[in-house]
Amino acid sequence: MAAFQKFNSFVEAVAESKHDLGADTLKVMLSNTAPSATDNIKTDISEITSGNGYTTGGNSAAVVSSAQTSGIYKLVLADPTTWTASGGAMGTFRYAVLYNTSAANNELIGFWDYGSAVTLADGDSFTVDFDPAAGVLTIA
Repeated sequence: MAAFQKFNSFVEAVAESKHDLGADTLKVMLSNTAPSATDNIKTDISEITSGNGYTTGGNSAAVVSSAQTSGIYKLVLADPTTWTASGGAMGTFRYAVLYNTSAANNELIGFWDYGSAVTLADGDSFTVDFDPAAGVLTIA
């Protein structure tokens, strides 16, 4: 499983109330260009082209739980809808990027690097698999 890496701006955005992770709409988009930890908003990322099973903006990731216990906050998300290539190959990608569509500028949260390019031929499927026990992220 790919490890979650947060964007640097996420820390400030949380402190400045740009995120309500328990209530905001979060999405995962796909990219084949390496994100930088210094990226801030969705338009800083080159998303793969829409078509053949991929829609611009990516798929929603519903909040399962958003809570703190003993001073440690944990966000648990449901896996986003599976992408299935249809009508041809879907655009090649390597990164899955989590962002907040409820924030004014589609603020970035973090990303996963799958280590090498992923190509979906017509009929192939891919799901970003979130860990329900560990959560997507914790804040201590």
